[in-house]
Amino acid sequence: MIINRYLTDAVIQDLKEKMVFVGGARQVGKTTMSNKLIAKRFKSWAYYNWDNRTARKQILNSDWPGNAELIILDEIHKYKNWKRLIKGEWDTVGDRYKFLITGSARLDLYRRGGDSLQGRYHYYRLHPFSLAELLNKKNQIRINKELNIDNLSAVHEMDMLDIFGGFPEPLIKQDHRSLRRWHNEKNNRLFREDIREIEFVRDLSDMMLLSDLLPQKVGSLLSVNSIREDLEVSYKAVLNWISILESFYYCFRIYPFTGKGIRSIKKTPKLYLWDWSEINEESPRFENMIASHLLKLVHFLYDYEGYRTGIYFLRDVDKREVDFIVTEKEKPWFALEVKLNDTNPSRRLKYFGDRLNIPYLYQVVKTKNIDRFNSGIRVVSADKFLAALI
Repeated sequence: MIINRYLTDAVIQDLKEKMVFVGGARQVGKTTMSNKLIAKRFKSWAYYNWDNRTARKQILNSDWPGNAELIILDEIHKYKNWKRLIKGEWDTVGDRYKFLITGSARLDLYRRGGDSLQGRYHYYRLHPFSLAELLNKKNQIRINKELNIDNLSAVHEMDMLDIFGGFPEPLIKQDHRSLRRWHNEKNNRLFREDIREIEFVRDLSDMMLLSDLLPQKVGSLLSVNSIREDLEVSYKAVLNWISILESFYYCFRIYPFTGKGIRSIKKTPKLYLWDWSEINEESPRFENMIASHLLKLVHFLYDYEGYRTGIYFLRDVDKREVDFIVTEKEKPWFALEVKLNDTNPSRRLKYFGDRLNIPYLYQVVKTKNIDRFNSGIRVVSADKFLAALI
């Protein structure tokens, strides 16, 4: 079963004028989207994977099919002079072919290192499936406007995402044994193939232990000191390992929002996983799923629309806290508090909303069939809220 991906139309549109790069986590569906969805919209196309010996020779010899419209290059960033090669091809035959470049986290790492391709491409980060995408619901997000939350009920689909995550293989199979095996295989390849090829990590086994600890840290303030003590390593080593895992799309950090009117904490972030199905406990897993949906929203609005959107959390020195705030040009757009069952409007959400003049406030609950407006806060079921995003 091939499900349409949310970036398909955007990539096809951008290919009309520039090359398109698509990066993202391992097994998030980049190759499937390129070969099964995007390529099918062209009369003729050709796919080359750098790991294939024959394909490597064709790429290095600029040996392209005469009738092709689209050239897909996968994992070409493994070639040390890949940027020079692509730049040369685009400058000489870019009027004849459209180029789609796909790759794992390494594509983004190498792309940013001395960007000689500037102005020749658009870059997208492909995220796992979200609820709106699973429902094939194409929402028109209006920046700095209220989200268009309708009366749609998608509790079953949301429960599937909650348990199996948004990565295509386990989501489609929906089998717990397959999910456990997929976790093990994915993480082993992450450390023993991806990270080892690029980063020099002296204590890879300790870094793997760190990845075992991180699912337990989701949703709380990230104490590097506590992790350092657990692993008996240096503070600097833990920070470096987290940064590496973040660059390889294993986890992401959200930082506190600082604004006039509140005495916010300054630096300590929260951490979430790209694959929330690794989290056993219901409450942090649910919060992580919401965080991932919001990150996907702000990344899409930045990558495609060009809006400078961001995601933060709210916490002041008096320990009042709200889970998330989404901004545009560092100005509040909407904030939300995540609850499993509590439908009473959050006083902390109201407090920060008044202090920061946040236009829209949401309390997102796992309880189904909830949608009411109370004290300036829209209390709404998670399936309705998530279906209104990207």
